[in-house]
Amino acid sequence: MIESRLNGRKFIVVSNREPFMHRRKEQGTVECIRPASGMATALHPIMMASGGTWIAHGAGDADRETVDAQDCVMVPPEAPGYKLRRVWLEPELERGFYYGLSNEGLWPLCHITFTRPEFRPQDWQAYKEANRIFAEAVLREVDGERALVFIQDYHFCLLPRMLREMSGGKIVCAHFWHIPWPNREVFRAFPWGEELLDGLLGNDLLSFHVHYHCQNFLDTVDRTLEARVDTDRSEISKGGHVTRVRPFPISIDFAEDSRKAASPKVKAATSLWHQKLPGLKGRKLGASIERLDYSKGIPQRIHGLEYFFASHPEWREKVCFVQIAVPSRDNLSSYRAEQEAVDAAVERINSRYGTAEWQPVHLLKEHHGPDAMMALHQMADFFMVNSLHDGMNLVAKEFVASRNDEHGVLILSKFTGASRELPQALTINPYAIEEIATAIEAALAMPLRRQQQRMRLMRDQVAHQNVYRWAGRLLMTLFRVEHLEDDDDEHSLEAEPVIEE
Repeated sequence: MIESRLNGRKFIVVSNREPFMHRRKEQGTVECIRPASGMATALHPIMMASGGTWIAHGAGDADRETVDAQDCVMVPPEAPGYKLRRVWLEPELERGFYYGLSNEGLWPLCHITFTRPEFRPQDWQAYKEANRIFAEAVLREVDGERALVFIQDYHFCLLPRMLREMSGGKIVCAHFWHIPWPNREVFRAFPWGEELLDGLLGNDLLSFHVHYHCQNFLDTVDRTLEARVDTDRSEISKGGHVTRVRPFPISIDFAEDSRKAASPKVKAATSLWHQKLPGLKGRKLGASIERLDYSKGIPQRIHGLEYFFASHPEWREKVCFVQIAVPSRDNLSSYRAEQEAVDAAVERINSRYGTAEWQPVHLLKEHHGPDAMMALHQMADFFMVNSLHDGMNLVAKEFVASRNDEHGVLILSKFTGASRELPQALTINPYAIEEIATAIEAALAMPLRRQQQRMRLMRDQVAHQNVYRWAGRLLMTLFRVEHLEDDDDEHSLEAEPVIEE
């Protein structure tokens, strides 16, 4: 159990996005929601098992009125299991830290989607200030005791070094990087590269989804800083401190997702889909669910569908595609441009091939609850994840977990970490619309027996490499790092999850 392994240490998770948000409804009442986030979905069971503290930015319009005098609230509301401590950022600071440096700078830099990053000195200053504010929140929560701090993602590159220097060595830091790490030539474009890398090397353990991203990071440090990089042991020594760099592919709570997929609520949601979109009935269905983000390849997907209908006229009026694209960061020009590109692509394919009785693509730019999304998973004859670049992509795994019937075909971009774990998917180059069209035709023509064979293997993989095993391997490695034990035995523990389901 994670509590016994912590051995009296405080366990703290730090992320920008909060796992629960309070917002005011039109009627004036306050509701607590779980924002769409693969990271929050993966970490929630760990927090429930540890009873620790999650520190995050309070972004809900009713967040301030639901916390106590220490800016804390117990979550989830229906069965409180851990503490959420909210950090407040002034709007101008948030714009520079989150929308500026993080999402106009680091996000496009790390996702090789040919979107030019923007680097503004004032955003870098805001980024540093926000990291300092979070460091102070962590130290208040630690209160001089021993603690294990688990930092999430690219928003907090400077936080590990700050915590190491401000705590006097009482804090052990692990950092999970949820997005890709670019090669060293791409990273050279970042104006404050040495300072950012030095911040990350304040970690005791730095982890990525796949080995390739670990190698990119080691190579980047080797060519940028005065540090000893041991590629054989995947370690970096700087200033007498060792940072271990490891791949830990993140996953989902397969058993829980599979159980929910079989629930009456999901079955009822299927009927609601047919009521909402009556044109789906009697036709083959393709689907995709994600944030409206330029890294997800939504316009390319629609262009692939258009090419499919052009080259396979026999499938016209026989196939519908439902695209859920939840608006995201729409105050950034690059995201507004992506929305316009998606709208234009959908309008073109529907104008070109749609009839009075049939619409090829249904674009839904709105959030849907887990029951509705699982129902759509189960209805889909094929499900597409064609990200232009992704660290892992948990949506692909959620589709697999939802298919208790072992039917359906997953079409998956080869530029996702998930493609390394799910080779039974139909793998595509998301930039190649001919490949997308070919994969759609192959998915529609695939016999049920072949679908079952592929889906069964993918379900076995996701069930085995679940979120508990991910957390267990990562935390076991971190505990060994803290005790300075011989790393040679580390991989023998990979099959022993710390957290029990």
